[in-house]
Amino acid sequence: MKKQILIVSIALICAICTQSVQAQHFYVKVQPVAPVVVRPAPPSPHHVWVEDEWVWRNGSYAHVPGYWATPRPHYHRWVPGHWRHYHSHGYYWVPGHWA
Repeated sequence: MKKQILIVSIALICAICTQSVQAQHFYVKVQPVAPVVVRPAPPSPHHVWVEDEWVWRNGSYAHVPGYWATPRPHYHRWVPGHWRHYHSHGYYWVPGHWA
């Protein structure tokens, strides 16, 4: 019984820590400008274009170009990420996701 309580406690702590990391925002005063990307032809009619993204690396946002992908099971479209302004903190990137 004590072992089960310990395992559940560790799992709960891990879940809480993971959520707090995912909710962390990195702010910039000015949104970076994305380079112009020419979208190539889709490899098949089943592919969906995954829009450009921004990721936080080494203290700044880095541009990740878009690409063609097949949707995950039970998903049909890609919802692009976007910049969100938060009061005097500045802007942070909200990642895209499958819907």
